[in-house]
Amino acid sequence: MDDLTDRVRAFAQAREWQQFHTPKNLVMALAGEVGELIAEFQWLTPEEASAVMNDPDAGSRVRAEIGDVMIYLTRLADVLGVDLTEAALTKLDDSARRYPVEQVRGSAAKR
Repeated sequence: MDDLTDRVRAFAQAREWQQFHTPKNLVMALAGEVGELIAEFQWLTPEEASAVMNDPDAGSRVRAEIGDVMIYLTRLADVLGVDLTEAALTKLDDSARRYPVEQVRGSAAKR
């Protein structure tokens, strides 16, 4: 994760884009990229969505959009000083407490 963060930071610095990389702008860019990822799945059946990576063209587009999402999320976390791995692990621990296996196995109900 650190290598990706460093590379994304260097990419922005080389282009002098730090001035544009405010948290608000990065969140908006991230939301836009998530929207583009959503668009790749919008009209697919569940079966088509599960097999999307089997189609070379669609799979390539999905991979690119996931890359964009990851880049903007990485940049946002860097600008805000958030360790992405630590944040994800903390959230996963919290979710494990909120959704104990023995109580929620096989259920999509929100708690």
